[in-house]
Amino acid sequence: MISLKGLCKSFGTIVAVDDLTLDIPRGEVFGLLGPNGAGKTTTVNMAVGLLEPDSGSVDFDGQGPPTRPKVRSMIGVAPQSLALYENLTGQENLVFFGRMHGLRGRKLKERVEWALDFVNLTDRRRSRVKTYSGGMKRRLNLVVALIHDPPLLLLDEPTVGVDTQSRSAIFDKIKTMRTEGRTIVYTTHYMEEAQRLCDRVGIIDHGKLLALDTVDGLIATHGGKSTITAERADGEIRMEAVDPMAELVRLQEGGKLLRFNVESPDLEGVFLNLTGRHLRDN
Repeated sequence: MISLKGLCKSFGTIVAVDDLTLDIPRGEVFGLLGPNGAGKTTTVNMAVGLLEPDSGSVDFDGQGPPTRPKVRSMIGVAPQSLALYENLTGQENLVFFGRMHGLRGRKLKERVEWALDFVNLTDRRRSRVKTYSGGMKRRLNLVVALIHDPPLLLLDEPTVGVDTQSRSAIFDKIKTMRTEGRTIVYTTHYMEEAQRLCDRVGIIDHGKLLALDTVDGLIATHGGKSTITAERADGEIRMEAVDPMAELVRLQEGGKLLRFNVESPDLEGVFLNLTGRHLRDN
């Protein structure tokens, strides 16, 4: 569905994206993870045609680059910074963006009705967006990207600043879109979201793709060992283990375990192992 080949982009002496090659098949939910300044946003901006790569190419479904109007019509983008007009109502926002995509008449009306129903905003359709909660704005931001029914959707941090209920609702909508066959590129800082939603995950840093696999594959390759904490009458034991169950059996044979806990590797551990544990502000 989307193919990035040898993408490079620099800003002065800063190399933002460095020879990035990536193929995302139709119908996949693909997670793009990386620390601040890793090159995620630059990659997304080149993918949707907002930035021109210094070298390399972007192709959508064999139709060419996103600079072509026909190709741009295949893409829906929900940016992290809300792309909404707060003095317009939810319905007026959808009508405006629908018209920007060339929708008119009955087709526009049908898509607006579908969008409002899809994110449970029908009863607030005539309220100005500035009166919406953060979760309602995020949901509206999502369907603005879907108003023209694109097969490819780019979601940039779609759950930032929302409550648990709204986050769960957005997850449900993403799962629904997956069953419809849409291709979704999902950038997030929340590891549990990527682990829960994504078919495959790519981790980038300093503009380079460090790892690419299913979540289970990444954990198996880069997650490290499990950590066992066990308590016996003679004290507490803490250790790492490749096979935690076998290690627990061995510990039990050495003395009765009063209690124990096993911490298995997860995607957050993979991320930290690949990108480092020091703080980054930009």
